[in-house]
Amino acid sequence: MAQPLTLIDSPPTAQSLPHNIEAEAALLGALMIDNRLAEDIQLKLRPEHFYEPLHGRIYEQILAFLNRNMIASPITLRPLFDADAEMKELGGPAYLAQLTGSGAAIIGARDFADQIYDLALLRALVGVGREMVETALDTSEEVDPKGQIEQAEAALYRVAEEGDTEGGVKSFAKAAAEAVRMAEKALNTGGGLSGITTGFETVNARTGGLHHSDLVIIAGRPGMGKTALATNIAFNAARRMVQDIEDQIAPERSAGAGIAFFSLEMSADQLATRILAEQSGISSEMLRMGKISQHDFKNLARAAADLETLPLYIDDTPGLTIAALRTRARRLKRQKGIGVIVVDYLQLLQGTGRNSNDNRVQEISEISRGLKTLAKELSVPVLALSQLSRAVEQREDKRPQLADLRESGSIEQDADMVWFVYREEYYVASREPKKPLQDDDAKIFEAYADWQRDMERVYQMSELIIAKQRHGATGKVRLKFDAKITRFSDHAEAEYLPEMRG
Repeated sequence: MAQPLTLIDSPPTAQSLPHNIEAEAALLGALMIDNRLAEDIQLKLRPEHFYEPLHGRIYEQILAFLNRNMIASPITLRPLFDADAEMKELGGPAYLAQLTGSGAAIIGARDFADQIYDLALLRALVGVGREMVETALDTSEEVDPKGQIEQAEAALYRVAEEGDTEGGVKSFAKAAAEAVRMAEKALNTGGGLSGITTGFETVNARTGGLHHSDLVIIAGRPGMGKTALATNIAFNAARRMVQDIEDQIAPERSAGAGIAFFSLEMSADQLATRILAEQSGISSEMLRMGKISQHDFKNLARAAADLETLPLYIDDTPGLTIAALRTRARRLKRQKGIGVIVVDYLQLLQGTGRNSNDNRVQEISEISRGLKTLAKELSVPVLALSQLSRAVEQREDKRPQLADLRESGSIEQDADMVWFVYREEYYVASREPKKPLQDDDAKIFEAYADWQRDMERVYQMSELIIAKQRHGATGKVRLKFDAKITRFSDHAEAEYLPEMRG
């Protein structure tokens, strides 16, 4: 007959941490009686979740045996605990046999595991709370309240995400079901769109939209329209979400999403002005200067009213670190349910190291890895704008190449897609020749006429060069760009060129 189970007494404390020693003992006994129970339990429960350290070590050895396809029982585990001091206090390895004394524990094993895990979360919360209090009270070092808040939020988020197995190993059946749902979504949205819409049919047709967990780099030289394109995509996705809600389309089937726009270069009101210009058809320059008519102002007010419900959230805090951005993004995902993150732009983010400026390449590598990790962690697409090196300007053909990504090859490595924005109109306009006068010779007239023909050829033309895409082919998509209202749109004679020349 089995001896009654001797429980390990916890040292008395003023306020004991949440725990259930009996549940831990019962679970270990059930696992040693039926090793198959560990198949599901080990996905969530880890040794450190046990309150009693000895129980955590026993659980760890059980899993180690099972990983080697060995039977974990009191007999096979006994040699490992012969010299264990804490086990000796309980009568030695015979304690393992005592754990299996009640076979009834097998029935409630999963419930015991859930309770052990929940109590571990509560203890983690207590730990975060204590650390917050101690850090806030300690003024011996440099005081940084905002940094402490960000650290606390990150710690709380880690507790909230602890044990979430959704992003872990999936069976092929589950992975295939997700693939079928994506295909169904693409079919229901008219074909070609399996992710979140960019608002451009030609871009959606080439990429399938913006996919969860993807890092998309939008790069270009100054004046090409990087921010305009990102703003357009953000607005289009947010507006599609509003439309789908009005059409009573389930959120998981929507091709739209709420947007978190981290603008490190422009202020929130400048971005809002751009979006209002796009939607009202009024030049953003005229809006800023107030050179608009009463009719224009009515159109502006109407556009502003239409945009009031737009799920687009702008954070224009300058000088964000990658850690702070991740903390803020987690908060927006939790509070607002955002589905796309836009960062304008990558090089304005800061790394976490104190001396990060000493090695800018290493810092940019940390930032790009951090953005990719954020995309996977929150399961949302991240659009990050990036500068290009001046090497582009030294070439006759100004079209960007992957080698032009500034400061770090890790940007190309971490990105799932790399898009370059290129407008030949910008370069043609910059080489405008002298306007001919009546008494000038024919060569000056001819040069100016040639330039005018070039301007007509490239007027409002732009190229989105898909230089890297994990999901499909590279190539070029033609778009129309209205510089006055900073709006991209599908070109009437849109053309996709699959072969890259460079």
